[in-house]
Amino acid sequence: MADVEPCTGVELTTGAEAQARLAPDTPSCARDLGFALGTLLREYHRQSAAAFEELPGGPRGFLVLLRAGEGGGRNQASLAADLGLDRTVMTYLLDELAGAGLIERRPDPADRRARLIALTTAGEQTVTTIGTQLRAVEDDLLAPLGDDAGALRTLLHRASSAVVAPPLPA
Repeated sequence: MADVEPCTGVELTTGAEAQARLAPDTPSCARDLGFALGTLLREYHRQSAAAFEELPGGPRGFLVLLRAGEGGGRNQASLAADLGLDRTVMTYLLDELAGAGLIERRPDPADRRARLIALTTAGEQTVTTIGTQLRAVEDDLLAPLGDDAGALRTLLHRASSAVVAPPLPA
């Protein structure tokens, strides 16, 4: 079976031809991280859209639920900062999630002006259900990697953990 150059779809008839075509010093979208991540992200969004259909806030709502479910007493401001969302957007998103019975705002014992965001039982079930659906999408996308899929997940998490989110606009 012939290799195909991912960006152009040009068939490369031999492994040697593929290696020469994709030499490390040759510019190619096949070597560009942004191209690869963009391609995977577009397909991930396409395949995962159904999982978010009924969830207030869609993918953003899921990330809020996921972070809130990690515990640690996150307040609205820290959740907004963690997710890179404007505080006003976060307020509306939390209102929708609370209205759907997925989160509760509880008084913060350390700061009576702040509220801690906590998952309800329905919120926990939603995280589990959607998480299972997303894992299936991820497994499908990473299937071509075989046993290397776990290593890629680990490396991506390591790289993303090192990224410091820029401060939100005031």
